[in-house]
Amino acid sequence: MIVRISGEGQYRLADDDAERVDGLRREALAIVDSGSDEGFVDAFAALLDYVRAQGTLLGDDELQGSDVILPPADFSFEEAGREFTGEGLIPD
Repeated sequence: MIVRISGEGQYRLADDDAERVDGLRREALAIVDSGSDEGFVDAFAALLDYVRAQGTLLGDDELQGSDVILPPADFSFEEAGREFTGEGLIPD
């Protein structure tokens, strides 16, 4: 599985990591859906941290199509409220 963090790069993760990535994604989306920003920064950071820790950063010469594209690390709750519609952070 290839995950892109916007503005940062692409990471190769094992297919087995997809379930955990999706769970972290759902946690962040649930916070956005609640309308309260409490916990969003931590939940979104946990998602990005997991991708960075479990993934292998691809070199510029290895770029591939991404299975998942995540917003940049400085993505705010307000931006999430405007942009996480329909399928949200990661398409189901």
